[in-house]
Amino acid sequence: MLIYPAIDLYEGKAVRLYKGSYADMTVYSDDPPGIARDFAAAGATRIHVVDLEGAKDASMPNFDTVIAIKQAADEAVRAKCLEDGRPLQDAFVEIGGGIRNDEAVSRYLDAGIDRVILGTAAVKDPDFLKRTVAKYGERIAVGIDVRDGYVAISGWTELSAYRLGGFASMMQDAGVRTIICTDISKDGAMKGTNRELYRELSESLDIDIVASGGVSTTEDVEALAGLGIHGAIIGKAYYTGAIDLAEAVRIGETK
Repeated sequence: MLIYPAIDLYEGKAVRLYKGSYADMTVYSDDPPGIARDFAAAGATRIHVVDLEGAKDASMPNFDTVIAIKQAADEAVRAKCLEDGRPLQDAFVEIGGGIRNDEAVSRYLDAGIDRVILGTAAVKDPDFLKRTVAKYGERIAVGIDVRDGYVAISGWTELSAYRLGGFASMMQDAGVRTIICTDISKDGAMKGTNRELYRELSESLDIDIVASGGVSTTEDVEALAGLGIHGAIIGKAYYTGAIDLAEAVRIGETK
């Protein structure tokens, strides 16, 4: 199972929200590229980035910071490879938040970002989703953020009419190969992840599933790995020290 430590961006800083509330935000660092280097030093080669400002208003205010994260991560991962005597590789960096048109997708991918995540656009503009997936394939993922069983959009500020199971099946039918599913009620709460939700998704779908929200302990990591899902995102638990990232990476590599 792949481990994706997370950097959520707001005004160029690394922050975390509590259950998706912009009014309950904690700033952890004003040096997001430095955090990417720390991730690499712990053995992580993948990073999940979210532009929280962009998610609300469909803009790209943190574009330069995202690219700086990618560049710092690439350098740090290559250095770690040399240190460990492993073949050289770059970091894998994915970005979500406010990506709702062709220009935004191409701008990120052309700048070297490995994968972009569509959220609101996947709900509101299915033609755009299908066109983008047809053009870029696995470099497109869909983020499905869930509140009370329904898919949330616009930076978690609105609920769509879609329920999780039906929408996830629609994404699979549209050719999406990876979904990143967040249980908003668990996000940032440090009370464990929704293991049953991910078990049900893994049993009903034949695509890669990345679990997000509430991954708070190494036991959560082990439980998710035991489900055979593709990946898990670690956010607040890293920043508070509740999870040792190197240990989480080790667990993921053994499952």
